[in-house]
Amino acid sequence: MAAPDRMDRVVNLAKRRGLVFPSSEIYGGFRSTWDYGPLGVLLKRNVKDAWWRSMVQMRDDVVGLDSAILMTPRVWEASGHVATFTDPLVDCRNCKERFRADQLPDSGACPNCGVKESFTEARHFNLMFKTFVGPVEDDASVAYLRPETAQGIFVNFPNVQTTTRKKPPFGIAQIGKSFRNEITPGNFVYRTREFEQMEMEFFVPPEDGARWFEYWCEERLRWYVDLGIPEDQLRLRPHETDELSHYSAGTADVEFRYPWGWGELEGIANRTDYDLTQHATFSGQDLSYYDQEHDRRYVPHVIEPAAGADRATLAFLLAAYDEEEVPDAKGGTDRRTVLRLDPRLAPVKVAVLPLSKHEQLVPLATEVADMLRPHFMIDVDAAGSIGKRYRRQDEVGTPLCVTVDFESVDDRAVTVRDRDTMAQYRVAIPELLALLRERLG
Repeated sequence: MAAPDRMDRVVNLAKRRGLVFPSSEIYGGFRSTWDYGPLGVLLKRNVKDAWWRSMVQMRDDVVGLDSAILMTPRVWEASGHVATFTDPLVDCRNCKERFRADQLPDSGACPNCGVKESFTEARHFNLMFKTFVGPVEDDASVAYLRPETAQGIFVNFPNVQTTTRKKPPFGIAQIGKSFRNEITPGNFVYRTREFEQMEMEFFVPPEDGARWFEYWCEERLRWYVDLGIPEDQLRLRPHETDELSHYSAGTADVEFRYPWGWGELEGIANRTDYDLTQHATFSGQDLSYYDQEHDRRYVPHVIEPAAGADRATLAFLLAAYDEEEVPDAKGGTDRRTVLRLDPRLAPVKVAVLPLSKHEQLVPLATEVADMLRPHFMIDVDAAGSIGKRYRRQDEVGTPLCVTVDFESVDDRAVTVRDRDTMAQYRVAIPELLALLRERLG
């Protein structure tokens, strides 16, 4: 399947099956904003849960935080965002569209209308959304929607370190909304003005920064592979020297092969002691750490793995999307769409399907559903032929279907169907929960 076709079909599936909707659609939409539907919110939550489990729950050297979106503007002055968080902006004099100057084609033609050499001089455009706190809109009440979650971690370093008694190396993880007034958002949920980040700041002794940077590069790449993205669709790309941020001693991106080419999934950066030093200078507070064991004081260096929950969700969708020819009931073939999502990410884990709406089957299907619901996110579907219902579950990635048929009334057993192999096997209802747990991990 050609890459553009894959993207178009995933976007179509997302809208049709309740994964992602255009925001404010009844009003004609609002550019580059999206709402996650009933299945999409489950998928994205599972991505975030998998990240949190890997980064916090399964480690004893990382703790969590949920910092405020609104912070004093002094935070963004210290971080450099007020002065330097800009993109070069140009306008096409012919069609009036706006573009980032550093992303224009070499031909010099406008990507929208095709007219050459029609651009205004580039001017710097700050990407932070400005707002006002309180009833008076003046310079004293200016605030910003955070463009990253990281700064909330840095300013809370002494609070977290003191209350948890953690010693470097240790990390602080956070999942939350960020906002950037992108000049050219696009590619579905890949580049948007409102998005969710999954970030962790790992504080280490200065001499250990390079070692921990390499560790987190390998660890974060492995996470995507473990959750089902093929290795040949991923790469770790170190930044060239001229790409590095002024504070970085090393940065690498985990990239995914999107339909339009390689794109960043996650950045891992060695931020040195820049952030803590800046906030100490601007706040007047001591953000150093005293190492009692070695009787020394230092400002920790920071390794930052920063991932986008929306970009990751899109990557998992694209990697999982498949179409194939399968045998049908009449001896021919049928084409089915299937999302081969890792069961940990699948929005619905188990679908309970009564063979029909017969009065004998519905009560038993309800009994089975009630038994499973406390343990898994399930769906109960009784509309249409059983074949069509299997297809509906396949295309949203449900790993297992449980069919209640007329034999089930007598033998108290059900048929379990596997999404990927379409194999079916009979299981006694008392043994069903244990089997599903084993299959779904």
